[in-house]
Amino acid sequence: MFENLTERLSHTLRSVTGKARLSEENIQDALRDVRNALIEADVALPVIQAFTNAVREKAVGAEVAASLNPGQAFIKIVQAELERVMGEGNAALNLAVQPPAIILMAGLQGAGKTTSVAKLARWLKERQKKKVMVVSADVYRPAAMEQLKVLADEVGAICYPANPDQQPLAIVQAAAQQAKIQFADVLIVDTAGRLAIDQAMMTEIQQLHAALKPAETLFVVDAMTGQDAANTAKAFGEALPLTGVILTKADADNRGGAALSVRHITGKPIKFLGMGEKTEALEPFYPDRIASRILGMGDVLSLIEEAEQKLDKKKAEKLAKKIKKGKGFDLEDFRDQIQQMKNMGGIGAMLDKMPSMPGMPNLSQAAQGIDTKVFVQMEAIINSMTPDERRDPEKLNGSRKRRITQGSGTSLQDLNRLLKQHKQMQKMMKKLKGGGMANMMRGMGGMMPPGGGFRGF
Repeated sequence: MFENLTERLSHTLRSVTGKARLSEENIQDALRDVRNALIEADVALPVIQAFTNAVREKAVGAEVAASLNPGQAFIKIVQAELERVMGEGNAALNLAVQPPAIILMAGLQGAGKTTSVAKLARWLKERQKKKVMVVSADVYRPAAMEQLKVLADEVGAICYPANPDQQPLAIVQAAAQQAKIQFADVLIVDTAGRLAIDQAMMTEIQQLHAALKPAETLFVVDAMTGQDAANTAKAFGEALPLTGVILTKADADNRGGAALSVRHITGKPIKFLGMGEKTEALEPFYPDRIASRILGMGDVLSLIEEAEQKLDKKKAEKLAKKIKKGKGFDLEDFRDQIQQMKNMGGIGAMLDKMPSMPGMPNLSQAAQGIDTKVFVQMEAIINSMTPDERRDPEKLNGSRKRRITQGSGTSLQDLNRLLKQHKQMQKMMKKLKGGGMANMMRGMGGMMPPGGGFRGF
C-alpha cells in the first residue's frame, strides 16, 4: 500500500535537503510535487487543498531546530499533517455496553462486508478475548448466509442460523435475543449490499439500526475505489450515524487515496484496514504508523505486534538455545523459518513495514520481484526428505536427490539452490553465535547482491 505515493514523496522531500532555511521559494516546487503525488494517489481534491495549505503555512519561514536540517524539518511537518488528515490516533471500538455489544456492518455489495465480519470476529476473539456471535441479514444475495456460516466456523465464532425466507428485521431481533441467551459478548450483524446506493437499501438498514441500537455502526468500503470510497462513506454517513470505517483490499491499493480522504470528508475515523483475503488479515488503523509508512520510515511497531501475535515463541526459543549451544542450523530449522515468515503474511508484508534506506531500492517493490512460489517449493522439497536427511544434508547423494525431487515435483537445480541457501543461513547463524548481531548483519549483507534481492532467486 502507498508504494507510488511513498516513491514520489521521498523524491520530493529529498529536494529540500541542504537548504539553510525553509522559505516560500524553496518549498514551492516541493509542494507542487506533493500536490501532484496526492492527485495521482486519487486523494479527494478538498483534502489535497487543505493538506498543502496547512503544510505551506507551517513550513514557510519555520526556524529549523539545531539538531535538524531543513529536509528533516519539512518531513516532520508533512508527517504531522498526514496524521492530522487521517485522524488523531487509533479509534478503538466502543464495546463498553451491556452485552451483547452489537456491531452493525454497512456497505455496498462487493466491498468485502461478509469477509470483514469474519475478520473482525476473529480479531475480537483472539485479541480481545470476546465470545462472538455473527448473523447475516442479507436475504437477497444467493449463498450469503452459507458463506458467513463457513467463515464463522473457520474463525471459531457462533453463527446464528438465519433463513432467507425471513425478513431482515425478524432475523436480527431473534439473533440479538439468542446472543443474550448464549452470553455472547459481541454480536456482529452483516447487512445486505447493493451495486449502488438506493433508497430501499437505506430504508432497510435504517430500520435495523433503529431496532438494534448498535454500539458500533461500521461502514465497509473498498480502498481501491480511491476518493469514491470517501464519497460513498459520506452518503452512508448522512443516512446512518456511522461510528467508523473499515477499509478493505488495502493491500491491493498502491495509491492510498481512500485512506487519506475518508476521515477528512466524512469526519468518521478509519478503525481497521483489511490487508488480504485470509481471516487474520485485519489491522487496527494507526494514522501515525501509516504516515510513517507513506514517508518511507516503515512501521516497526506494527511489525513487532504482529510478531508477538503470530510467531511460534516455543520454536523461536528452541532455535535460540540450539544456536547458543553451537548446534547446527539444520533443514528442519530452515523449514520452520519459512513457515514463520508465511504466518507473518510473507516477505512482501514484512518488508512493507520496514524502513527504506538511502541508496537501497524500495523494500516493498523489491519484495514484488521475489517469486513467493519459491518458498512453497522449498517447503515441499524439505518435506520430501527423511528426518535424518533434514538433520544432515551432507548425506544427500545422487539417488537420494532424485527421490526427493521426484517426491516434491521439483528439479535437481531447485534442490541444489535450496541447499545453497541453507548453507548461507548456516553461516549467518554461526556468526550470530560468535559475534552477536553485528556479525549476523554482515552475514546478511553477504547474501544481498549489489542490485538487491536474494541470491539464488
